[in-house]
Amino acid sequence: MLNYLYAVLESEARLAAAALGLDPGLGVLHADSGNRDSLALDLLEPVRPQVDSYLLDWITREPLSRQWFFEQRNGNCRLMGPFAATPSESASMWKRAVAPTAEWVAQVLWNSQHGSSKPVQQLPTRLIHRRRSEGRGNDFKVQPSTAPHHARICNVCGAEGVKNRYCRSCAVDASSENMAQVALIGHTRPKSKKAKARISKFISDHAVANTWWDPSSLPDWLTEQCYVEQIQPLLREGP
Repeated sequence: MLNYLYAVLESEARLAAAALGLDPGLGVLHADSGNRDSLALDLLEPVRPQVDSYLLDWITREPLSRQWFFEQRNGNCRLMGPFAATPSESASMWKRAVAPTAEWVAQVLWNSQHGSSKPVQQLPTRLIHRRRSEGRGNDFKVQPSTAPHHARICNVCGAEGVKNRYCRSCAVDASSENMAQVALIGHTRPKSKKAKARISKFISDHAVANTWWDPSSLPDWLTEQCYVEQIQPLLREGP
């Protein structure tokens, strides 16, 4: 997911460089290579932390689905087509984030080609339109784009605003299913002789306790009606 978002950011950096008349393949920090646009990689470096923050905020608030990914034989993990459209929707945000850096680089490169005795031409700001705003007498300030807020949702029904993995209506069913899976794993896992002896003793002690148990020893107030009306509702609510 991080590599995919970097690729989206790189494409926006490449478009920004081309819009300003720069060759995306002639880098400054990154060595030139025939298989990449080095200048586009230079431009995206200041925005890379924003991409990391965006993804970390996303995956901590929204559960991931197994059907979104495909693992190849060599271990590479690929994003499935329907899911890949979701991170692509952030392209406009990276376009706004990389624009000030691209225009600053273009101006610095232009200034370096002229002597200090000659007046330096101010290049047009085609991406953020800062010159147009300043020409109208306005003070232009770059507004940083913040990562969108992803509300934590229930893993089962998708309800928003939950504190844990499930909402209150789905927590009971999910806990029952999880306990059943845990019990199944415990029964199918190979056991040592010591573990088998401990389980056998526990079952034997339980059988003996059932044999000696007398229903008449219960207090008078502990009836089935008392259990259903007073005890069972407290068990459903949990701690």
